Amino acid sequence: MTVSLCLFGLMGYISLPVSDLPNIDFPVIRVQAFQPGGTPEQIASSIAEPLERHLGTIAGLQEMTSQSSAGMLSITLQFELSRDINGAARDVAAAIQAARVDLPTTLRQNPTYSKANPNDPPALILALTSDRRTMPDLYDQATNKLLPRLAQIHGVGLVQISGSALPATRVEINPLMLYKYGLGFEDVRAALASANAHTPKGFIETSKLRLQIATNDQVHKAADYQDLVIAWRNGRPIHLVDVATIIDSVEDVRNAGYYNGKPAIVAQVYMQAGANSVAAIDQFTREYPTLQNTLASGTHLAVVMDRSSVIRASLADTRMTLGLSLGLVILIALIFLGSPRIVVIPAIVIPVSLLGTLGFLWLLGYGLDNMSLMALTISTGFVVDDAIVVLENITRHAEAGLSPLNAARRGAREVRFTIVSITASLIIVFLPILLMGGLTGRLFHEFAVTVTLSLCISAALSLSLTPMLCARLGTQTANNTFTHFVDVWHDHILRVYARSLTIAMRYPTLVLLSLPLSLGLTWTLYQNLPKGLFPDEDTGMLLGRVMGDETISFQAMERDMATVQKQLLQDPDVADVAGFLGGRGSSNQGNIFIRLTDKNTRPDTLATTISRLSQRTHSLKDARFFALQRGAIRIGARPSNAAYQYSLQGSDPQELYRYTQRLVTLLSQEKTLMDVSSDVLLGGNSMDIHLDRDTAARVQTTPQLERWTPFFGEVSKL
Repeated sequence: MTVSLCLFGLMGYISLPVSDLPNIDFPVIRVQAFQPGGTPEQIASSIAEPLERHLGTIAGLQEMTSQSSAGMLSITLQFELSRDINGAARDVAAAIQAARVDLPTTLRQNPTYSKANPNDPPALILALTSDRRTMPDLYDQATNKLLPRLAQIHGVGLVQISGSALPATRVEINPLMLYKYGLGFEDVRAALASANAHTPKGFIETSKLRLQIATNDQVHKAADYQDLVIAWRNGRPIHLVDVATIIDSVEDVRNAGYYNGKPAIVAQVYMQAGANSVAAIDQFTREYPTLQNTLASGTHLAVVMDRSSVIRASLADTRMTLGLSLGLVILIALIFLGSPRIVVIPAIVIPVSLLGTLGFLWLLGYGLDNMSLMALTISTGFVVDDAIVVLENITRHAEAGLSPLNAARRGAREVRFTIVSITASLIIVFLPILLMGGLTGRLFHEFAVTVTLSLCISAALSLSLTPMLCARLGTQTANNTFTHFVDVWHDHILRVYARSLTIAMRYPTLVLLSLPLSLGLTWTLYQNLPKGLFPDEDTGMLLGRVMGDETISFQAMERDMATVQKQLLQDPDVADVAGFLGGRGSSNQGNIFIRLTDKNTRPDTLATTISRLSQRTHSLKDARFFALQRGAIRIGARPSNAAYQYSLQGSDPQELYRYTQRLVTLLSQEKTLMDVSSDVLLGGNSMDIHLDRDTAARVQTTPQLERWTPFFGEVSKL
């Protein structure tokens, strides 16, 4: 039975999934919609409100937040811990489909969703670089070759590609030339659409032949667009090149990606709630050679950050602690029992109990993480207590003259009630943890279950395996120099204890007063100690953000991003820096991922390193740099630039914005706070056009801006 239990535990140890913490992630789904050219107010009223109305009816929805920016909407849905993320995703897809009739017809594509928390750090960050390929070419490879393979990895919720855009032909129209020829933007749009029909043409069939018809109705290069006729004036054609500049470029030129200061395409891999990051990254590692070979020659795929290395290092430290505690427990047992032969018994019982616990953890569907390993480490003391209690009582009967078999029978029978009662009382201690709810209960549930299982297995082995080993191996204490030294040391300890006990009994009042004094000191220390849900862990990774002024241009943000990366790479604690700017996010915010050097080579703490990096970037004039350490536990799904955040709510948006700015100003004056920012960005300049509808009707102009150029000053006021 013992061998079977050991094999069961080894199977569990091999098969247990590995992670840093138990599954405590809230099921989070992110919904995004894009409306190029739309203002935040238009996005909020025409897209956000209909979507929120339908998404708000989903069962188990705990929190819904939305953020509207220029041309983009992001809605984050956080569900209850008990909600399955796949079932929630099906409900979200149905709600998006139901909301389609309420969304504007100008929306080019349906809103999309992803099973990833935007507040989580990426599990894997990759950088695609090349000395011979252009950035659009690299982005095309990342989108068509890299992204599908990464998305197929089990547990991946979102793969985000940043740094450039897909190749495209850009037509930059000159409004003055349109005015000269009396044309409008709609004329150019219609000409471009007619030149790219790309529709099936059918076939011609005769009695002998069947001919499939194919035409060159799809234009791919900028040179093919130059001679495109958009209108006729005075008997001659007006070509597209006469009113516009046509170049081969990308869909969105306001994109930039960096890796250690060089242009790169950055790929971020986010995991869905409950997924195993280590298993997913192991799968990527196995497929990495194949991915590298599928890319074009001269292209290199670099791993910037890998969360699995931190998780493995943390688990390795916990395993070492478990092994060290096991060795120390056996050493203490050797010192007090005084016989290496007797110590063999707890040295067998303790590992068997821990292995059996791992087997049952596998059976219950738990994982191998810091909480379960910590529970096994604590359980080592409980397990050895049971074994020593039984062993000591059997040894007492053996020294009284009973045979090993009879001593084992009588000794185990006498302490069985003690073992059962001790085990039950310890399990009752951990019962409140088992019954806790919410995030804290989910975090410590696996810890309590692991301790409970180890206590039950320890009690069973103490009343079965320990007596059997005592009956077969014997419990006679050896008589040698080592045991003589231990006996002398025990006698010395007993004499010291006897003297201290005599003094304590001589002054009973003073001993009684020590109780309230101890309680008062304990309460004082409890009040003054810093408090938190989980200690901060130095993972060697920092998330940075460069936030520019609302009026800053993309070119100025590029310069600030280059300056920040150069200053960060000069720090001795920084190993690699990757980041991106632009894309479908805000144009005045750049994201930077910082990988620090090995923890053993860094003399400063993580807080000191963050403060030093912030001081290095104080030279920025029109932007600010924020550095943030993502903790092991992240509550909520709303991303921010700091570890703490306040949310303001109100019915009047203008009043809410006004009080938000007042709160930010007052918090910035607080000396204990280092960085204060807000996600409300309303300081940028905009152009507001008020139409004179009477004049517009007189000159037959509509708000669709088809032919405004000749009459722009007459029908509008800026």
